[in-house]
Amino acid sequence: MLALAAMQPVIELAAVSRRYGGLAALDAVSLAVAAGEFVALVGGSGSGKTTLLKTINGLVQPDEGRVTVLGQDATTASQALRRRIGYAFQDVGLFPHRTVAENIAVTPGLLGWSAERVAARVAELLELISLPLSVRDRLPAELSGGQRQRVGLARALAGEPPLVLMDEPFGALDPVTRDALGGDYRALHERLGLTTVMVTHDMAEAALLADRVVMLNAGRIVADGAPAELLAGTADPEVRSLLEAPLRQARRLEARFGA
Repeated sequence: MLALAAMQPVIELAAVSRRYGGLAALDAVSLAVAAGEFVALVGGSGSGKTTLLKTINGLVQPDEGRVTVLGQDATTASQALRRRIGYAFQDVGLFPHRTVAENIAVTPGLLGWSAERVAARVAELLELISLPLSVRDRLPAELSGGQRQRVGLARALAGEPPLVLMDEPFGALDPVTRDALGGDYRALHERLGLTTVMVTHDMAEAALLADRVVMLNAGRIVADGAPAELLAGTADPEVRSLLEAPLRQARRLEARFGA
């Protein structure tokens, strides 16, 4: 029984569909994510990637199909299950009148942790996200955009979740900060043994950070695999165009910089 449980995917969607009026945001999507994977969901606006992410955390209920997360039915997800999932979003959503420490402590507080354990976790996370301990008493308005995003990541990790869902988490940041924070999160993913699903519209970001890229178009999965495998294995012109976009940009940049 234990061996079977270990083999069960952390996330499993089986023929999931979700419609808004006559529009199919998801159309019979099936997807399994194994423990430890870093999966990027990519696609154009309206492709279904954010709807797919929201079905995983129970914010969107499918019209058809089954969603299982951490061994539980996500369509009837309890608060206990939701507290085992970390969330990080582009709009960080920190409580403006709470300090950094108080923002990070929200989920541990809901889990009933002692004050001593919460304080130790806040200090541990600030070190993990490369922020000085001195910021714990600051308000979000006193931080830079990159610092607020780091605090958002710390809050997502505060309850020691095995699964983290991310929706364009670095999209509002300047390129240098975005690159640094993406790399830092990838290192945390590996160090903490997380399972991560990230929505991004940036194919370069997906290829650099994720083990596996799942591409959606009109509510359907049109490609799924490691970046190099996808590029070598697809004949679909739209898929190839999206996959090759970072390479085209890199060649243009080399030409502009005279490399």
